[in-house]
Amino acid sequence: MRSVTLKQLRALSAVERTGAITAAANELAVTPPAVTAQIQLLERIVGLPVLERVGSTFRPTVAGRELLDACTRIELALAECGGALDALKSLDAGQVAVGVVSTAKYFAPHALAAFARANPRIDLKLVVGNRAEIIAGLERLDLDVAIMGRPPEGLDVEAEAIGEHPHVVVADPAHPLAGRRAIPAAVIARERLISREDGSGTRALTERLFESLDERPRYALEMGSNETIKQAVIAGLGISLISAHTVAAEVADGRLSILDVAGLPIVRQWYVVRMRGKRFLPAARRLHAFLKEEANRFLPVVPGLQAEEPPRRRARN
Repeated sequence: MRSVTLKQLRALSAVERTGAITAAANELAVTPPAVTAQIQLLERIVGLPVLERVGSTFRPTVAGRELLDACTRIELALAECGGALDALKSLDAGQVAVGVVSTAKYFAPHALAAFARANPRIDLKLVVGNRAEIIAGLERLDLDVAIMGRPPEGLDVEAEAIGEHPHVVVADPAHPLAGRRAIPAAVIARERLISREDGSGTRALTERLFESLDERPRYALEMGSNETIKQAVIAGLGISLISAHTVAAEVADGRLSILDVAGLPIVRQWYVVRMRGKRFLPAARRLHAFLKEEANRFLPVVPGLQAEEPPRRRARN
C-alpha cells in the first residue's frame, strides 16, 4: 500500500462519482487514457479489481470501496492540515507556546488573558517553570516566547525589556527590623535568610548583593518556591530578598513588611525573550508585540514602593 498514490485514489474517486472514465477525466482535467492508466496501476498494486462495469457505468468493487474510504479520510486530513497552515499564516489565528518563570506568574497570566480576549482565534500554550526549565524550553525551541528576568547567557536570543522588576527584603511585621529606617545592607547578612534554591535568578541576585558588600549571608532555609518562602517569612522563620511583585498582596494586607534597607530596592527588568533560531510565525509575532507594548500595565502595584521611590540599586543584567 505504500506504493499507492493520491493521484490514483483521486482517479478512482472521480470514476465513482461520475460513473464514467471520460467524465472522470473531464473533472480531473486529464485525458481518459490517463485515468485508465491510474486505475490499472492501482489494481496491479493492490492485486484486486477496484472497478466493475454495470451496464454503461462503473462502480467500485469491495476492494475499491475500501480504497475510497481511505481516500475520504486522507482528503479530510489534508483539508484540516490546510486549515491549520492557513491559520499559521494569519495574524489572528494559530498557536503560541509561552514560557513563564514562576516569579512572573503573579502578572503574566493577566497579560496573557487580555491578549487571549483580544485574539480569540490564537491558542496559547502556557508553561510555568523555574528559570532553568524555561531556558531549556527556549533552547529546545519548544517555546515561541518566554517571560523572565535576566536573559539567558550563551544563547542566541532577542530580549526586550517590558517593565521594571524591583526586589526587596521582606520580614514578618513583628520583626525587630520592621519600621526601622535606612537599615545598612550589611545588617541583613547577619539575619536568618530564607532563599530560593541555588541556580534560581533570585538566589543569584542575593549572592551578587552580598558579594558587593563583601559579606557572607547566613542562609537559614532554602526553598523551591516563592509561595513557600512567603509563608516561612510570615511565620517568623527569617527574612528574604524577594521579587516585590510576588509579595504585593501580602504587603497590602499587612502580613508582610518591606524592610527599609539602604540601597534597595534592587531593580531588574522583566523581559520577553525569544530564540533567534526559532521560526517566528505571525501569531507568535503578534503576542510578542503585545507583550512589548502592554505587559507593563499588568505589573503588580506594591503598596508604598512606588509612592515613596526609595533609593534603588540597579542590578547587573
